[in-house]
Amino acid sequence: MARYIGPVCKLCRREKQKLFLKGNRCYSEKCAVAPEKKIIPPGGFSRRFSRKESAYNLQLREKQKAKRFYGILEKQFKKYFKIAEKKKGVTGEILFSLLERRLDNVVFSLGFAISRPHSRHLVRYSHIEVNGKKVNIPSYLVKEGDIIAVREKSRKNKFVKEAIEEKLKAGVPKWLSLDSKNLKGEVIALPSKSDVQIPIQEQLIVEFYSK
Repeated sequence: MARYIGPVCKLCRREKQKLFLKGNRCYSEKCAVAPEKKIIPPGGFSRRFSRKESAYNLQLREKQKAKRFYGILEKQFKKYFKIAEKKKGVTGEILFSLLERRLDNVVFSLGFAISRPHSRHLVRYSHIEVNGKKVNIPSYLVKEGDIIAVREKSRKNKFVKEAIEEKLKAGVPKWLSLDSKNLKGEVIALPSKSDVQIPIQEQLIVEFYSK
């Protein structure tokens, strides 16, 4: 599966906010977009970012921000949009409900991984099971009532232990429940746009693809 393998801190700098792509580093003073630091966009062309942005560029930046936050590329992101567009309801809200339900995102949200790239690694290498069965597809969409757990053989993984300790401090999203002792969680409701960790204007993304 295609994925971005370049430096991730410059993605946060380009979007001018934290996308939480490097685990604990994102919460430290080493973060490229820490509050006390001046954010300089990558590429050495920072002057052009001071100009007033066009409506198209604002729409593009919201789309890019969402893609990078969830760690997916254009083809797959557009596929999610088309699925959301065909469903009844508000397209932007349905889109983010689908993205939140991705297994790699759920594994991260439950605290089994220190970042979404790490959670994708855990899923791909068969460390995660859903309803007692091994699932190694990061894009697998969970549904209400599903039980997501770290497989027995992987529960001593030091990175998983480190991640779960941090998650106990932060808490899990309201649509999930966590049994930290047994390293398992349950989807107790379907997520909504309000559950997204960073502010994203979904209407701009809808406008971008509606042209």
